[in-house]
Amino acid sequence: MSEHGFHVHGPHDHEVEHRAQHGGDSFTSRLAVLTAILSTIGAIFGYLGGHSQNAALLFKNEAAIQKTSASNQWNYYQAKSNKQNLAELSIVLTTGEAQEKYRQEVVRYKGEKEEIKADADRLEALAKDADKKSEAEMHVHERWALATTLLQIAIALSAITLLTRKRWLLVGVFGATGIGLLFGAMGYLHL
Repeated sequence: MSEHGFHVHGPHDHEVEHRAQHGGDSFTSRLAVLTAILSTIGAIFGYLGGHSQNAALLFKNEAAIQKTSASNQWNYYQAKSNKQNLAELSIVLTTGEAQEKYRQEVVRYKGEKEEIKADADRLEALAKDADKKSEAEMHVHERWALATTLLQIAIALSAITLLTRKRWLLVGVFGATGIGLLFGAMGYLHL
């Protein structure tokens, strides 16, 4: 009860308290325990789903960083290509020592471009790897989210079963629970 003497109970809470105070039957007790267990498992699945979603976002962020770095390297590569082209043009337009200086610059730019290209290719590969990891984590997140949703449905059906005392609704409770646990296992196994 709150400090002001006013407290609102939900129908499920009221029924559970009423049965506990007035000697409930085993059906009510078992269903209340099942609901508590489903709530606990659902909370764990929700946590794991949030964790996998955060991991997917971190991998996606890493991919964006690597793509930007690769783009910077390709821009650097293009700048070296432009300098190489100017040096090659200068070879044609000059003679003697100046021409030899430009020949050496062309060789130097070719070597620098190879290093830059290798680094850009490496960064692109890192970006692709991070994208794949992000997609895999999002797939796992979808499994956890579906498992959590199915357990929430099972909890709702459990409350309806308890309030209406219609035992046939237990088929829905156990069905949603079973499928939810199956998707939880798939999330855990990264399937």
